[in-house]
Amino acid sequence: MIHLERHRTEHIGWLRASVLGANDGLISTSSLVVGVAAAQHAQAPVLLAALAGLVAGALSMAAGEYVSVSSQSDTENADLARERRELATMPDLELAELTAIYVGRGLTPELARKVAEQFTAKDALAAHARDELGLHELTRARPIQAALSSAAAFAAGAATPLILVIAVPLAQLTSVVMGVSLVLLFGLGLLAARLGGAPMVRGAARVAFWGVVAMVATALVGRLFGTVV
Repeated sequence: MIHLERHRTEHIGWLRASVLGANDGLISTSSLVVGVAAAQHAQAPVLLAALAGLVAGALSMAAGEYVSVSSQSDTENADLARERRELATMPDLELAELTAIYVGRGLTPELARKVAEQFTAKDALAAHARDELGLHELTRARPIQAALSSAAAFAAGAATPLILVIAVPLAQLTSVVMGVSLVLLFGLGLLAARLGGAPMVRGAARVAFWGVVAMVATALVGRLFGTVV
């Protein structure tokens, strides 16, 4: 009988970028809308600010994730290239190194040697990548995936306050945006916690709290300065 298991680590590549992007898109755009709406009395500047925030934020998230994850990918590739050279020039030392790793994990020296030999015969580079460097295929850096996930998630999060600017009168816009954003942030926190296996209420409350802080702060800035945009 085959025992199938699903592990949450398989989601880590896109989950982190997607949740970060959605939270950032919702919080930053909602805060921008609330701050601008509190500063003046026309709807067009608020709409322009929301649209500009969505476009600029999505592109910024994509660029930031791509650069960051590319740096991680470059480091991983450099480590793999070094391991490949060492396997070609000093295979005996690399085999001894792999054996020592397995001994450190609790195997007897004889068994560790046999395991190392079998893994080396099958795919030496993969064995060293996994057991020496800690690199796994499921968690390898994927810059393009991270960039696209972040941009799409940011745009999805920012779309809600943008739609509210269009649909809600300016007089009620601040309270509606804050209320809807709070509910959505709590929901995003629940989803992220569930997918990641973390305590759901704590994760949701954490996301919602910082969203409220950001929106209240920008609303106060708009009220205090009262600048017509």
